[in-house]
Amino acid sequence: MKNTLLNIPTTYRQLIFITCVIASVLFLNPPVALLLGLVIALVTGHPFIQINKKATTLLLQVSVVCLGFTMNFEEAMKAGKEGFFFTVGTIGITLLAGYFIGKYLKIDKNTSTLISNGTAICGGSAIAAIAPIIKANDEQISVSLGTIFILNSIALFVFPTLGHLLNLTDQQFGTWCAIAIHDTSSVVGASKQYSEKALQIATTIKLERALWIIPLSLVTAYFQKSTGKIKIPYFIFYFIIAILIATYLPTYMPFLKTEIDHNTVFQWAAMFGKKGLVVTLFLIGSGLSMKTIQVVGWRPILQGVILWILIGATSLAVIKGIL
Repeated sequence: MKNTLLNIPTTYRQLIFITCVIASVLFLNPPVALLLGLVIALVTGHPFIQINKKATTLLLQVSVVCLGFTMNFEEAMKAGKEGFFFTVGTIGITLLAGYFIGKYLKIDKNTSTLISNGTAICGGSAIAAIAPIIKANDEQISVSLGTIFILNSIALFVFPTLGHLLNLTDQQFGTWCAIAIHDTSSVVGASKQYSEKALQIATTIKLERALWIIPLSLVTAYFQKSTGKIKIPYFIFYFIIAILIATYLPTYMPFLKTEIDHNTVFQWAAMFGKKGLVVTLFLIGSGLSMKTIQVVGWRPILQGVILWILIGATSLAVIKGIL
């Protein structure tokens, strides 16, 4: 088996993999699930790698929508409104800094653009949306996704620890996660470790941030004179619908209470969302390969790290009132 430490028959690899998925659901938290996935990827290999990307994307989207059933629409709108200008400012700073850093490090234009967009908005989703517009090739996409994935993995372990060391409130930490961590999966995973309130704030602001994929894709397509298809993250709208249902259904349709215990249904949905997120992070980790790590190289990683430190430090300074 290439790119793995052990050559194990497929049947046993599948059995080990399924056992790890079950363990993720029953016992593990997000960072441990991610770490277990990395171990599986490097030791035995992913036996279902052909469907991993689709499964990961679908499970993440369903899990995020289910988390919407634990939120209040009016509180979510307040959090989104408070973070609007912050979001716009940090996206602009990241894209501008990414352009100049990429030029200084002599990274090819497409790779630099993808890393900058992935850092500014929402990681892999932004890369997937922008890549066909700028006509990025497979290697450029792989390098960009590999860079973002490596930094996301680090963030999942580092951010909760830093949050506690800095004595950040739930509001501060949730906002910081949404601004400074790339992918939605790692944002939700890191904030979930901190507190339930931080999780709600981080998820709301991050998904509002993800909506900027649409105008950014349109602007990119205009300047590139591209006819490439723009990928709109429709699941965010389902997330909003879930919040509306959880907020207003029990109030405006009380006659259903005789047949449905809304709180119980919403709690089960939220539990599925949290468990689904853990499995998502396991799948993300198990989808890694040595080839992906090797192809990234140091320049894209350095660009990603510099941008990450810039956006993380700047957003934290604003949140703490230093700037």
